Amino acid sequence: MSVHKDGLLSFHHILVELTPSGKQYLVSVKHALNEIEVATHRLTASKETNVVQISVAPNFLTRWLMPRMSRFREMFPDIELRISASVGLLDFNQSSTDMAVYYGNGEWDDIEVYFLQKVMLVPVCSPKLLEGKHPLLDPADLRHHTLIYVSTRMWEWENWFQVASSEYITPKDSLQLSSSQLTTAAAQENLGVALADLTLTSREISSGSLVVPFNIPLDTRKAFYLVHQKHRPLTAAMKAFKEWLIAEIQASNVYGVGA
Repeated sequence: MSVHKDGLLSFHHILVELTPSGKQYLVSVKHALNEIEVATHRLTASKETNVVQISVAPNFLTRWLMPRMSRFREMFPDIELRISASVGLLDFNQSSTDMAVYYGNGEWDDIEVYFLQKVMLVPVCSPKLLEGKHPLLDPADLRHHTLIYVSTRMWEWENWFQVASSEYITPKDSLQLSSSQLTTAAAQENLGVALADLTLTSREISSGSLVVPFNIPLDTRKAFYLVHQKHRPLTAAMKAFKEWLIAEIQASNVYGVGA
């Protein structure tokens, strides 16, 4: 059975038109019917299914998870991961998503939460900024360069200067972008200095396209977490992904810090 937006119920491709009273009643019970449909779908699915649907924070997906997907596939060739990028919170009761990677403080209702890694920020820039008229030898030298901000987290640079025991400086210029993924890309293009998580930029740093002029980390007091619906039994595939993800991120933890 499915519920159509125009007030029709479908039973095995047979449409039944509701009376006006029935349509009014449908408004009250539609949410419950949708929950029953989702629950029925989950119940009829095999508990040993090899498909895991995952929603992942975009920066974590592109900079950390995707470069390691080949390792997972080598270890678990029979498990299929269906991955989508999402920045918002999910209603697992209304979604077919099995698990998600959230960024935040870990305080969410009605979900199981597994800590992955703290988000700690360091300055990153193109190696070209270490040369020239104003090389980056001291945090105060940042006044001669463009500081790149995430537009919704303008306080991060000021907090970093406090950790660096340096007065906040007025930069030569500033650039605001909507996400940390974009600020890191801008730094890589020699547009200025950005604050980025050292783990998420490890590939760029290893290749030399980004450098860390000052290895002074700022603890954002936020982290990445793996989550799923509370009290939901994990399939074998979901459990395999959870255990692989936690082990992999522990192995790549450059800070050696936990929750």
